Amino acid sequence: MTETIATARSFLFVPGDRPERFAKAAASGADVVVLDLEDAVAPADKPAAREHVRAWLDRGNQAAVRVNAHGTPWYDDDLAVVGGGAVAVMVPKAGDPATLETLARSLRGGTGIVPLIETAAGVVGATAVCAATGVIRPAFGSVDLAAQLGVDHRSFDALAAARSALVLAAAATGRAAPIDGVTTTLTDDTALQSDIGRAAALGFTAKLCIHPRQVSAVNTGFSPTAEDIAWARAVVEGAEDGSVTVHNGQMVDRPVLLRAHAILARARREDGARQG
Repeated sequence: MTETIATARSFLFVPGDRPERFAKAAASGADVVVLDLEDAVAPADKPAAREHVRAWLDRGNQAAVRVNAHGTPWYDDDLAVVGGGAVAVMVPKAGDPATLETLARSLRGGTGIVPLIETAAGVVGATAVCAATGVIRPAFGSVDLAAQLGVDHRSFDALAAARSALVLAAAATGRAAPIDGVTTTLTDDTALQSDIGRAAALGFTAKLCIHPRQVSAVNTGFSPTAEDIAWARAVVEGAEDGSVTVHNGQMVDRPVLLRAHAILARARREDGARQG
């Protein structure tokens, strides 16, 4: 399950109080379904949402769960539901490594943690957050962070520094590359494609989705292209002895070779997932 979370490209949110959508989300093609007990559920509906999530997991279905933030009245009850069945727990407003360490000790083996970093304090402390026990990879809460900073969440430039901080923190701690935040428009495919492309260019390898129609574009956008795979194969084949070489006029040394191997590994994983 840890590998599933670490290599997933698309994470599709589904409100926990809408159980009729759970199966549809599972059939959407999303790599991971995230049953949401937090923002998508009104306070009065949280107990019922919790039971819907419990029932879905108890039937053997796989999903991550976004719980309510530590310190809210719902946090402990949420953990009681997800601790035994979720493939991962997504923790909003993540900023305190000690909270994540405590959470990791309460989860069954194999249940990972995805800290949702969506505050200025979380971004500044992202390396410590990522280093906490049980963390598989961070996710970026662009909308909440933008609100705190007083900027437009649709502005990629305004949040580029924060995004890069997460990429660096994940790499520095040996975690999988981060998951980018949501694209809130559901009708502007150009905006979605732009967000995917710019996030991938910064080093993100996945994205949070809020509607099934976003899933296909996200999966495609965070998968190696045919050109990427052809380049990687040529680089690997041309550097079989590990020495520095040249490919299409560009020097190929060990870092370039490592990138080529990583591209081919991603392609193999995705082929295996499709065949499975």
